[in-house]
Amino acid sequence: MVQPIVSGPESLSSAIARRLEQMILDGTLLPRQKIPSERQLSTRMGASRTIVREALKELRGRGLIETRHGQGSVVAGLVPVAPADDPLSGLCREHGRTLFDLLEVRELLEGQAAWLAASRGSERDFHRITHAFQALTQAPSDAMAAARLDHRFHQAICEASHNPVLVHTLQGLMQQMLNTVLASVTHLYHRAPCKEEIDRHHRRIYLAVTGRRAERARNAATAHIRHIRERLLEVQWQERQPEYTGHGGRLSREAE
Repeated sequence: MVQPIVSGPESLSSAIARRLEQMILDGTLLPRQKIPSERQLSTRMGASRTIVREALKELRGRGLIETRHGQGSVVAGLVPVAPADDPLSGLCREHGRTLFDLLEVRELLEGQAAWLAASRGSERDFHRITHAFQALTQAPSDAMAAARLDHRFHQAICEASHNPVLVHTLQGLMQQMLNTVLASVTHLYHRAPCKEEIDRHHRRIYLAVTGRRAERARNAATAHIRHIRERLLEVQWQERQPEYTGHGGRLSREAE
């Protein structure tokens, strides 16, 4: 519950705007998350709806929130989400090496995200992670649906890091990151030993993060992404394919 704001030298609407801004910075309000209604904010912050409306207008003018008619306001992505036809997506489609470059980035960022989530995560964060993990254990056979559940699990851990720069950076690379997950789902999930190992990795990450074992969480997360990268390279080598087709992406022999 947000505490009422006592008016000082600055205007009450600006004070409310700063409070909401801080909630965005510390991860209480996540990218694309809906902001409480004017009525709810008015009650929580002890201000009139007119004042709250002014605060939201200020945040909207600074690009921190987006308001859609009839849908309310949501937190804007601080790092713009790249469209499917952006240059990086094009490189991913045309050059398989880029996929492995993205996996290297995931290894670095998600290892740190897991460490931070284990260190800073709240019970609410762990509830979200648990929900995502349970959904992942019942992943459907459809590759894209399974990839989205896999990606959502890792995203929930990142959000629990309470590092807004990290969260918004990964949000900006969402489509590219999803493509790396889809590659692993498409090319590894149907191989029983690979799928079993991936499931073990996910469980280790989940238990380490929710058990607040930060170093173990970092090691489990980095080992998982490194394992995915190595297995995809093995599959490419074994199948001797000049390229493979995934969801809008190709893995070329240049990545060997």
